[in-house]
Amino acid sequence: MNPTVRIEPSADGSLTAYHGLYNEYFHSKHGALSQARQVYLEGTETHRHPEPHVLEVGFGLGLNFLVTLQNARQRGAVLSYLAYEKDPVPLPLLEAFQHGLSGVEDAWEALLAAWESPEGFVLQGVDFRLEVCFRDVRQVRFPEGWASAIYLDPFSPRTNPEPWAAEVLQGLFHAARPGALLATYSVAGQVRRDLAAAGFTVTKVPGVLGKREWLRATKPEACTAREAPPE
Repeated sequence: MNPTVRIEPSADGSLTAYHGLYNEYFHSKHGALSQARQVYLEGTETHRHPEPHVLEVGFGLGLNFLVTLQNARQRGAVLSYLAYEKDPVPLPLLEAFQHGLSGVEDAWEALLAAWESPEGFVLQGVDFRLEVCFRDVRQVRFPEGWASAIYLDPFSPRTNPEPWAAEVLQGLFHAARPGALLATYSVAGQVRRDLAAAGFTVTKVPGVLGKREWLRATKPEACTAREAPPE
């Protein structure tokens, strides 16, 4: 197991992990599971969407996906999930990650079996499709107008600036459907400005889990067409 990455408990009893290279945790230490539910699942209103299409930047340990799939199954919704991860964690760490979520065991076992595919993988189930791409998001072209929700959840702009670059956020704007919601834990000023410059309507939301605020960004229902970023 990579000695720079170690699993630790968070305050709500769920597990997270510490990454020594970035000197940060994958989730809020105040509650990994609570953050996944409150900031991402509920913050983008994915928990109410009849046919959610979620795009995630920063797949990490897969907790946001599992929480979203569990909710979709509880509602009888079919989930489409597209995630990008530049630095996949070692398989032994994932195998040791006890997420504690019921009703998603089949997807988790399939994910573990596919994890060491060099460029990523696709899992197709009866009620979900998961595609994980092990690529730098600066080098991909997101699907146009695909996402009903975007989970922007890489390590912070301070330690991992690349996925927060203005051109990436512009690409996410084009990937979003009109009315789509983007959520992120970061309230960094440059992130706010770049999301707004891309075309999103950006709002600070009162914080949860020991954090004062987080960001929600909305793609307007009727927005001026912008030139798509080059491939």
